[in-house]
Amino acid sequence: MSAIVVVYELEQPAAAPAPAAGPPGAGRLPRRVHAAPAAPGQADAVGPRTLCGKDTFAMARARRTPSGRPGEPWYPDEYASVVCPDCDAVMEV
Repeated sequence: MSAIVVVYELEQPAAAPAPAAGPPGAGRLPRRVHAAPAAPGQADAVGPRTLCGKDTFAMARARRTPSGRPGEPWYPDEYASVVCPDCDAVMEV
């Protein structure tokens, strides 16, 4: 399998527009944490779809990169409760 990138499916923005300060998604919490293959030839770029098949276009890339060591989670510990069960199942294989 190619390199894996952790991405966040972010909460929907509030109805009122927020100031455009900071990177896209700044201040929004992850609604779901997904795993996606890296883009071909670019280990630090996200591919077009997550392992569960969702489009990554509007998702934010996490700073964490899975270690690949057995027994260590591929996702950040603080978001364990919102990990995509389908992505997690693929990562466990």
